[in-house]
Amino acid sequence: MSTTEILVAACDLLPREASATGGTTADVRAYLDHDEWEVALELLAELAGTHPMPVAFWELLLTAARQLRLGRAAAWCRWRAAESHTGILRCELALVPNARRSPIPGAGTLRPFWDVGSHDPNHARALRIAALWVEDVPELAPGGTATVRLLPLEPSGWSHLVVGDTIAMHEARPVAGTAVILEMHGPQPVISHS
Repeated sequence: MSTTEILVAACDLLPREASATGGTTADVRAYLDHDEWEVALELLAELAGTHPMPVAFWELLLTAARQLRLGRAAAWCRWRAAESHTGILRCELALVPNARRSPIPGAGTLRPFWDVGSHDPNHARALRIAALWVEDVPELAPGGTATVRLLPLEPSGWSHLVVGDTIAMHEARPVAGTAVILEMHGPQPVISHS
């Protein structure tokens, strides 16, 4: 499939009334009529932020981003496809001052441990692993605060959490940061794009 065909198929999965500050599905189609694939891809991703979208939508965008050789956009689409499988978990993360010397990379490569309040069979704190994506910035500076998305390795170990809960990030023995849960949504339905 051509990039245009892929992006049209993704556009067809969005509700017709979908809109964002960047435009609507009609604007996506207008960009595609003028071979403005990157702008259309960005707008589709923005429109999807206002409606939970199935894995098939993000897989289409991922394919288009790869065809266009847009590395960060491809990483974001891969992340969102994974969220469609596991659910969305957004938090406000505040790093402990002096806990890190280097910034946290923003594109989901860091997979720290998290204290989510669960215990192992011996009643000791059980730490869970989740990848971390920093929203709106390429990295989070030491001691900084940002909205982040978490992608748990084992989502069932996080199911007891609710919006407003606080969890602790660990990279070593002391706490590296604390995160307040802002938003949680379950997995999205599977829709085929064939």
